Amino acid sequence: MQTLLAMWSEKFVGYPDGSDLPAHHDHCLGCGPHNPHGHHLRAVRQGDGVEAWHAFDDRHVGAPGIVHGGAVATVVDDLYGCLLFLEGGPAVTRQLTIDYLAPVLIGTTYRLRADVARRDGRKLFVAASAAGPDGRAVITSTAVFVKVGAEHFAQGSPPGVLSD
Repeated sequence: MQTLLAMWSEKFVGYPDGSDLPAHHDHCLGCGPHNPHGHHLRAVRQGDGVEAWHAFDDRHVGAPGIVHGGAVATVVDDLYGCLLFLEGGPAVTRQLTIDYLAPVLIGTTYRLRADVARRDGRKLFVAASAAGPDGRAVITSTAVFVKVGAEHFAQGSPPGVLSD
């Protein structure tokens, strides 16, 4: 099995503007292509940030026809995770805030954008938004991420995943 460290070293490399960013891993809830319950988010580097186009489906219903707020939060958090590929190493969510400005509708494709607002030591202050087809924002978000080493993930990782 490929170690987490080896996997990260391959992913935290330079990505040219307009390039697709990889999934965090195959079964990631946000972007993993092999997670049958996942969102299968595909992010692209755009300038200093990342963008994605995403439509929620019937698995993500809260109220009839409306996406559950937790599903929205999952996608936003994962988009921030894709932004970390541009930062050169792993980080974890310390704080995530989402302002729900309008209902996020099932079956509607939204444009999501995330950028780093500022850096302070190991902390990254990030911001994101999602807009509908009419260009109006349906959510805005801010978050704080903290850069960590691979050892941070040892507690939840199977034996042999963190080292060769």
